[in-house]
Amino acid sequence: MEAHPYGWLSLAPPVVAVLLAIVTRRVLLSLLVGIYAGALVTTGWEPLQAAYDLAETHLWPTFTQPDKLRLFAFTMTMGATIGLLHASGGMRGLVGLLTPLARGRRSGQLTGWAMGLVVFFDDYANTLLLGGALRPVFDRLKISREKLAYLVDSTAAPVAGVALISTWIAVEIAYVQDGLDNLPGGAGEGMNAFGLFAASIPYRFYVLQALAFVPLVAVMGRDFGPMLSAERRAAEEPELPTEGVDEFADTTNHWVYAAIPLAVLLTTIVGLLYATGRSNLAANGEAPSAEGWLHLRDVFGAADSGVALMYGSLAGLATAVLSVRLGRLMESDQVRAALVRGVLFVLPAVGILWFASSLSRLTSNKSVDGQPTITAYEYSDHRLYTGDYLQQTLLGSADTAEPGGAFAVLLPTVVFLLASVTAFCTGTSFGTMGLLIPMVIPLAFAVADPTAPGGDPLFLAALGGVLAGAIFGDHCSPISDTTILSSQASGCDHVAHVRTQLPYAMVTATVAVLLGTLPVGLGVPVWVLLPVQTATLVAVLYFVGKRVA
Repeated sequence: MEAHPYGWLSLAPPVVAVLLAIVTRRVLLSLLVGIYAGALVTTGWEPLQAAYDLAETHLWPTFTQPDKLRLFAFTMTMGATIGLLHASGGMRGLVGLLTPLARGRRSGQLTGWAMGLVVFFDDYANTLLLGGALRPVFDRLKISREKLAYLVDSTAAPVAGVALISTWIAVEIAYVQDGLDNLPGGAGEGMNAFGLFAASIPYRFYVLQALAFVPLVAVMGRDFGPMLSAERRAAEEPELPTEGVDEFADTTNHWVYAAIPLAVLLTTIVGLLYATGRSNLAANGEAPSAEGWLHLRDVFGAADSGVALMYGSLAGLATAVLSVRLGRLMESDQVRAALVRGVLFVLPAVGILWFASSLSRLTSNKSVDGQPTITAYEYSDHRLYTGDYLQQTLLGSADTAEPGGAFAVLLPTVVFLLASVTAFCTGTSFGTMGLLIPMVIPLAFAVADPTAPGGDPLFLAALGGVLAGAIFGDHCSPISDTTILSSQASGCDHVAHVRTQLPYAMVTATVAVLLGTLPVGLGVPVWVLLPVQTATLVAVLYFVGKRVA
């Protein structure tokens, strides 16, 4: 194997960005410095050339990438829509419908968690919709913005990542198929990408327990670490002002002025997901399954989520403007002011997403135009191959692995930790999955029972370890897009969100390893481990957590 061109220096950009963000609390500046540090490494420490590459090789190509432009447009359009719904009073009216359910701290958090499970089809839509809708509810109940950001972040990627109908499933299944294609002789009879994806769901210990931990915290009314301090501070301080509400005197606060635009938005997104999915399947000469949810799974899995989200948000915005004007709730200049305020509110998120995506691409193994590496490190003049370095470092002994050996027992844990570190350093769960799954599947096939790999717990735990570790690392990373969107949509300081969420994520991951990936490698049945993990989280909250008041 050819030596890595940069070694440990390939970790410099994410490490610099993360540490600087924690110290300075200035995320944009920290990301920019991190990218420049990476450019210095790839240019051989030439500062002027690094400055040129910073702009022309990393920032500009990332900004003009079609998928990123659609994400930026979706984020700004959603910000404008939420700003108008707040200013018109419609959002307050819609929130009023939740009042019977959200009467206190416990029911408020459980209501938010349930809403997060409902918006399962996309993590970005989940984050922005829930953050905007729940801010006034949590403010009224004196629940901290940090808790809201944690709740939103913990029901976005985890839900979309395990949903059998979502914008994630096509990407995840494609990565699994790549891994099957890498098997000697190809995939065996009865093995298929979707079957393995579905069978691995019980083995995604971190994801399942992260989804369980949110209602446990709510029901038990206990918190710990920085989150406890944030909750106590919110309980003692006056109610926080919610952006845009009560600014205009002539608002009716009727829920229909928020419900109709949001219904149009969601309907359009789901409709376009279905339409683009069918179109893409037809273009590839494929036909979806004829059976119920299998049909929807195939269609949604092939959908173009960027198109659906962008045009769905535009439809929602147009409906919101039309509703407000027909209802004579606001004058034209008031509408314009509300729209501008909404865009300005999410503009920092757009900037952070841009810089974080640039850093992620810098640490990848693909060219500026997205072409994969064919020969070893052929794009090393502008890419750091960070994932390849971590793979070599942490899985260097993989070639000597044997079925039943010590490495086989530790494989689920090793790949979970590797995926976690990679996702944390690169800020992307999708990128981590794409890098590791095609490599882990042949490795797991080699150490698992070759007669029934699709049903072998070791095989499924290794695959589940990558999928879960990618989300865990993404949750902890300050440069992750979903982490950034969660803090922005919730009106929470970004570094404060990272600090308060990190202990909860670490506790959940520790339980997932000690009572999940390690014992499953020793042969303990998964259905025994899952309830034990949940019971352990209950015990942690009971003995370590404290009541807010």
